[in-house]
Amino acid sequence: MLKFFLICLLLQLSACAVVAPSVEVADSGLASNAWTSAPLQTSLDAATLPATERVTLPVWQHYLLPGKQATEFSYVLSEGRHAMAVHATSSASMLRQALNVPSARLGAVNFSWKVPELIASADMALREADDSPVRIVLAFEGDRAKFSAKNAMLSELSHAITGEPLPYATLMYVWCNTRAPGTVIVNPRTDRIREMVVESGAKNLNRWLDYERDIRADFVKAFGEPPGALLGIGIMTDTDNTRTTTQAWYGQLKLASVK
Repeated sequence: MLKFFLICLLLQLSACAVVAPSVEVADSGLASNAWTSAPLQTSLDAATLPATERVTLPVWQHYLLPGKQATEFSYVLSEGRHAMAVHATSSASMLRQALNVPSARLGAVNFSWKVPELIASADMALREADDSPVRIVLAFEGDRAKFSAKNAMLSELSHAITGEPLPYATLMYVWCNTRAPGTVIVNPRTDRIREMVVESGAKNLNRWLDYERDIRADFVKAFGEPPGALLGIGIMTDTDNTRTTTQAWYGQLKLASVK
């Protein structure tokens, strides 16, 4: 599952061919803090669900990518919120949690973030400028028989290298410099990664912003079909393409299930 989720991230970050993701768990002390020590907040494993539908969730972990400088993550209290402060200097790495949430149970995802400034030279539609001050990353299972020839080749290559195929689809919630909220940006390296703009421009900088998104509706808008099982969720701030420095804060995430 880990390699499955991270192949998608490697495609997001790398302008070259797929390489073996020899990912390391960073010993940053994050596992003991209040933001990451609790499982992802969710109602999916409520006692009212049948045992076969309950979900056991691991703690959040920081994963490094080969050849990439690590983004710095540190727990803070920000205006009374448990938050993850993130500082990126020409870097890219992810704080993530593996899941296996059936499609039928997908409901809303709640998240929050605070961004002090935009990355002026960033443009997520361009390979050389594909950075964002904040990203919420969701990876999904699906029918790979629908892949294009290019994506099928990438999937076969990733399977040969890692033992796991390319993630069927990845949806990211992002803050864009110019595009309007609701815009879907197709990743410049593979159309199996698509970014949903939920915030745009500079008017809401330097304040906490809270969102509730319908995962199923957003996936259908981005990919034109219903989502498969949700396999992972993460947060990522990256500046490796623009070679810049940025910072942001993330609040805790919450998933809700469909009754």
